[in-house]
Amino acid sequence: MTVSTQGLELKSASRPVKAAVELLSSMRFSISLLTVICIASVIGTVLKQHEPLNNYINQFGPFWAEVFGAVNLYSVYSAWWFLLILAFLVTSTSLCIARNTPKILVDLKSYKENIREQSLKAFGHRAENLLEEMPDAAAKRIGQMLSGGGWKVRLQQRETSAGPGWMVAAKTGAANKIGYLAAHSAIVLVCLGGLLDGDLIVRAQMLFNGKTPYTGGGMIADVKPEHRLGENNPTFRGNLLVAEGTQSSTAILNQSDGVLLQDLPFAIELKKFIVEYYSTGMPKLFASDIIIHDKDTGEKIPARVEVNHPASYKGVEIYQSSFDDGGSKVRLKAIAMNANTRPFEIEGVIGGSSQLTNGNEKLTLEFTGLRVINVENFSDVGTSAVDVRKVDLRESIDNRMGAANKTATKKELRNVGPSISYKLRDASGQAREFNNYMLPVDMGDGAPVFLMGLRDVPSEPFRYLRVPADDKGGLDGFFRLKTALESPFMRDLAVRRYVAKAVDPSRSEMVQQLTASATRALGLFAGAEAAPGGKALGGLQAVADFMETNVPENERARAGEVLVRILNGLLYELLQLSRERINLPPLEPGEKTQAFMTQAVLGLSDAQVYPAPMVFELADFTQVQASVFQVARAPGKTIVYLGCALLILGVFAMLYIRERRIWVWLAPQDGKTQATMALSTNRKTMDGDREFEQLSEKLIGAKE
Repeated sequence: MTVSTQGLELKSASRPVKAAVELLSSMRFSISLLTVICIASVIGTVLKQHEPLNNYINQFGPFWAEVFGAVNLYSVYSAWWFLLILAFLVTSTSLCIARNTPKILVDLKSYKENIREQSLKAFGHRAENLLEEMPDAAAKRIGQMLSGGGWKVRLQQRETSAGPGWMVAAKTGAANKIGYLAAHSAIVLVCLGGLLDGDLIVRAQMLFNGKTPYTGGGMIADVKPEHRLGENNPTFRGNLLVAEGTQSSTAILNQSDGVLLQDLPFAIELKKFIVEYYSTGMPKLFASDIIIHDKDTGEKIPARVEVNHPASYKGVEIYQSSFDDGGSKVRLKAIAMNANTRPFEIEGVIGGSSQLTNGNEKLTLEFTGLRVINVENFSDVGTSAVDVRKVDLRESIDNRMGAANKTATKKELRNVGPSISYKLRDASGQAREFNNYMLPVDMGDGAPVFLMGLRDVPSEPFRYLRVPADDKGGLDGFFRLKTALESPFMRDLAVRRYVAKAVDPSRSEMVQQLTASATRALGLFAGAEAAPGGKALGGLQAVADFMETNVPENERARAGEVLVRILNGLLYELLQLSRERINLPPLEPGEKTQAFMTQAVLGLSDAQVYPAPMVFELADFTQVQASVFQVARAPGKTIVYLGCALLILGVFAMLYIRERRIWVWLAPQDGKTQATMALSTNRKTMDGDREFEQLSEKLIGAKE
């Protein structure tokens, strides 16, 4: 029997109905639907599902984000068209099975012993020979030999003009046809399981029970019943965040236009969250010690949940999904980036926010993240200072602080300590994200630096401002120098000191020229003098723009060297003056002081364009961990497992089991027997050719 790709053909119906039924029940239609589902599944795998709309807008732009959203690409597996295709695939495949099963069952029972002698000569595998024995004896011998080889045999006696003849019909490999049924049944079962465990039932409740997604904020307990699914909901899959020492009994089901709340028949209490790391900084183990509180009986059941080792209670599986911050307490020290802002300290909780006032400007400080361990790869750290005037250290930071598993060179892994992430949001709602490290990091440039990262949109990497650590390992030395640079009095005093050391006071003309040049250079660097174009930019960029405007091109290299040497000397004097004002001893000249000054010049230049009035330093923290659990009631799981088992069996049966049939016609001829043998197989292979040669020689003595 050959499985047909045609569909069911109705005998009594209109032509459009006949065509529709034939198409729906045809194998070509099923394969087309399966191809579409595979493509959609690839999209759903590559494209993150159920993300906030702003993430898609940042990734694709407003136009394409709206187009993709219109066709539900952000929730492929719950899209109406995906569920509709699944339903059609189930229907089409079921009709294919219903159409072919009776034929297959009949074919399994049939030996086709009524085949005509002339038909045997049309087979590709055929052989003839004249046997010395009589037909009945030859038929018994051949039948016994085939039976001993695992073939199922049937003998049929026929009357001929020369006497009774015998047809020996045998078959093996019938499981190949069973494989067809198993594989197609597997597709139906997997699709049914997917429909049961998908959003179909949830959407049905939204359609018929008036459930609607919740788009607001506030406490979970205050959410109204129309946004909640009952404890007896037969299928769901949601997320549950539980902080250490707390418990929760409501899961969140993300929808494209909001969330639904799923009430659980129990509450999960997190006693302790455990995380272990590899040397690369990648997490090695997530584990949560929990207590399950039964709402009906009050029973408390301790359990442990690990990745790939879920806990189960009342038909609900509890998986370890990830971990998060559970509301860690942090204390931040605000350091002014300009003279108009005073330093202060503020305390907060990760996930919370605080209101700030910067004169007439209102800001909101949002505490977004605390990361206690930051293991980075320092194997490729260079020895030269990096120019950070562009305030874009992507290449430098990627090379020095990229993920430890993204290099083929020898790794030098180091934990650089805690970091704090926060956002500063203005009155219009626009926000910048910042990520600052608590401890100075030795980047191999001679002086440890504090890394202060920022980015304007989440899709961008962080750009880092590097602030050198002072002789006590803190930020005070750099910001004292910055404050002194912003003071006209301190700049004048530094100029006088530098000129007095650099030029003989008796040479009044040289003193006046150097004083004017030094004052102009320091004023440009501090942003106190207008650069070309009327912009008080400050930093090295302002000095460079001034030289391009006022110095001939052929003299810029020599003039630049002189001007940088003067600027370094002036800033060194400013540093010493800033220490004298608080009764600190002056820094001794040396490699450490030189390395500090090199990084300080670059840091001061970049600080001129730092887009925030203050930078927050992590002063102290109390970490609170939280586990993110995925809770699921999946009645279709067993159906899917059964479908997968059938699919494996079916594919192996169809690929590795060959259905073969043998016919041997034994006709009497002059006291002997004329034997005609033929073999049919569902796949023509070299093994089949060899098998026929062996069988023909063994059964009827025929040789090629």
